[in-house]
Amino acid sequence: MFELLPGTGLVLPRRAGVLRFGMPERQAQWAVATLADVHETWVCQTGWAFTARFEGLELLASGDHTDRLGRADHDRHGFAAVELRRFEAVPGGPSAVPVVLRDVDLFGYPAGEVLAALAQDPHPAVRLSPAPSPAGYLPAVLLSADRPPPPPPPPPASRAGSWGRNVRR
Repeated sequence: MFELLPGTGLVLPRRAGVLRFGMPERQAQWAVATLADVHETWVCQTGWAFTARFEGLELLASGDHTDRLGRADHDRHGFAAVELRRFEAVPGGPSAVPVVLRDVDLFGYPAGEVLAALAQDPHPAVRLSPAPSPAGYLPAVLLSADRPPPPPPPPPASRAGSWGRNVRR
């Protein structure tokens, strides 16, 4: 079973370990290599990426992400994102290996049931690829180290303080 842990990373099946956000490429590859052959690949705006196939699922892990706007303080060093994708273009049933988020098997039930169980909002760092229909199965899920945007600032305090009373009319 793969388990998505927003803010932490991905628990791998068969006690292969945990891909933790920020971990170096070599450690991430080593953990995944205990499950399947690892193949390096290229993904735009990443320092490294690799894929592996395991029991009907493809895992794409990447790291050392650079910010699209060139802001160095927004770069993600180390392991930064993972996508789990079904081999079939249109999945016709549950996957052989559960992919779990908050005790919900994302690939084990039709999309409508999964979204209802997650209350339509899985987590800001989790993106679910849409199924062809609510009765269809989800084809992919992406978990990233990106944090949700900060809440908006509170509205400014009322300026009707004591200084407001001294205004000439």
